[in-house]
Amino acid sequence: MMKTVRLALLAGLSVVGLSSAAEVVTLDPAVRSFKLPDQIPWKKSANGGTESATLVGDPSKPGLYIQLLKRPPNNWSKPHKHDHDRFITVISGTMWVGTGDDFDIEKTVPLTAGSFLTDFGGQTHFDGSKADGLVIEIFGIVPPKK
Repeated sequence: MMKTVRLALLAGLSVVGLSSAAEVVTLDPAVRSFKLPDQIPWKKSANGGTESATLVGDPSKPGLYIQLLKRPPNNWSKPHKHDHDRFITVISGTMWVGTGDDFDIEKTVPLTAGSFLTDFGGQTHFDGSKADGLVIEIFGIVPPKK
C-alpha cells in the first residue's frame, strides 16, 4: 500500500505526516531563520503607491541591507541617485529602467522577472512599472559616515 506524504509549513514549524502518524520537526533558529510570505512586514510609502519590506538591516544606517519593493501598475520614480551601489533582482513583473536627469518613459529598457541590475552610486537614474506592476529585491551596503 502506498503511503501519502504531506508537507506543510506552519509559522516556523515544518510538519511532515505519513497517512496516520505525524511527526513535528522544529528547525534550530540558531541555524536557520525564515519568514513565510504572509509574515513579511510590508509598509506603504508616504505617497501611497509603493510598498517596501526590509528583510535584513536598515537602508538608512551604515551596513548591509536587503529590501523588497513592490510597485503597482504605472508607478514611476523621478530621476534620483543613491550614495552607494545597489544590486537589484526583478522578482515579478517588469521593471522599466532609464538613466539621466531627463525623465522620459519612452527611453527606458524593460527588465523582466529574473533580470539583475546594478545601480552605481552617485549616478542619476529612474525606473518604474507599466501595466503589470513589479516586485524587486534590493541589496546594498550603506557606507559608514565620514
